[in-house]
Amino acid sequence: MKNIAVIGSGTMGNGIAHVFAQNGYNVSLIDISADALNKAVATISKNIDRQVAKGVLKEEDKTNTLKNITTYTEMDKGVKGCELVIEAATENPEVKFKLFRDLDAMCAEGVILASNTSSISLTKIGAQTKRSDKVIGMHFMNPVPVMKLVEVIRGYNTSDEVTRLVMDLSRKLGKIPVEVNDYPGFVANRILMPMINESIYALFEGVGGVNEIDTVMKLGMAHPMGPLQLADFIGLDVCLYILRVLHDGLGNPKYAPCPLLVNMVTAGDLGVKSGTGFYSYTPGNKDLILAPRFRK
Repeated sequence: MKNIAVIGSGTMGNGIAHVFAQNGYNVSLIDISADALNKAVATISKNIDRQVAKGVLKEEDKTNTLKNITTYTEMDKGVKGCELVIEAATENPEVKFKLFRDLDAMCAEGVILASNTSSISLTKIGAQTKRSDKVIGMHFMNPVPVMKLVEVIRGYNTSDEVTRLVMDLSRKLGKIPVEVNDYPGFVANRILMPMINESIYALFEGVGGVNEIDTVMKLGMAHPMGPLQLADFIGLDVCLYILRVLHDGLGNPKYAPCPLLVNMVTAGDLGVKSGTGFYSYTPGNKDLILAPRFRK
């Protein structure tokens, strides 16, 4: 398996393309927007510069990595000859379902179709195709070049052989794959999102302010980032969507999103990407936090 296609050139898509290309794979990076593709390649180049500066990579590694990436705006051309296609499009069921129907028609019979979804059922995605045994989840963590975990999600019909191939492939990328089954939120978000939601409830109910809640979790529980800052980084709209998946899929009221989260998303406060969330951010720089927006 040497030829990989990645659908979607956003934060996750360009990170996935970066990691495969860095490890010697030929990568077709596909997006409907040429501007988005140019921005993605520039982001990959900048991230490799950081790796070079830290001594993780050499300058020649940058040249080789970028040579391994070819961009396409036409999906049928981009997936031609690929053994694995990884979808990293927006977290919207209908968008993903259509993509998989199209990929199933375009790709040769033996091609594995993977999704980077963080919450959408792989069984439902696989049901859009005539190869549900070859549909699997590869849930990379953000930022992809740095984070080691890949959550490998088996749909109801995903074969043992495809699971083994994807687990082995993940290890070849220097990642640590963890196999999980297809239930709402999988493992990562089934545990993470209720914690974030409870943190928002603690703020909503006046138990503590943003700094207080995040500081307790960082210093008391050894979390590298507080849950409210992490929610901003993930995107409050994404957090809300995943909580609704958990609530609808499991039918348990403990997963009901906090009303404050619902209001913030409705108002357009989505975290880093909008510049305001639980914190305010300097435009274009997620690392520079100006101030928490809520206080005790």
